Amino acid sequence: MTTPQDVALADVRRGIAMFEQVHAPVLGVIENMSFHVCPGCGARADLFGHGGGAEMARAAGIPFLGEIPLVRAVREAGDRGLPIVAAEPAHPQSRAFREIAERVLVRLAEAQRARPPANS
Repeated sequence: MTTPQDVALADVRRGIAMFEQVHAPVLGVIENMSFHVCPGCGARADLFGHGGGAEMARAAGIPFLGEIPLVRAVREAGDRGLPIVAAEPAHPQSRAFREIAERVLVRLAEAQRARPPANS
């Protein structure tokens, strides 16, 4: 998980390198706060930059699992104690979370298949 800012990307690069050193699989990269869509006019704003997570994943040779926009409804649902995917399943952000979750499940299954069998 990263945000588009250079300092966050640098932290994630170091994290990926650390996980590679200890042979821990990295399932992929998700870019949080990737963009904001104005609820009033629908204009998109890249408040913190955009695309750094996808570029970093490509450069590292790992999958890019998706982007999460900065959305007020996500915070509001969380403040009510109910994730947006449960509170508003039809919300576009709920769909985005489900798509990322599906990609994570695919990557987990791939990692499980690639893992050597345990010695019994």
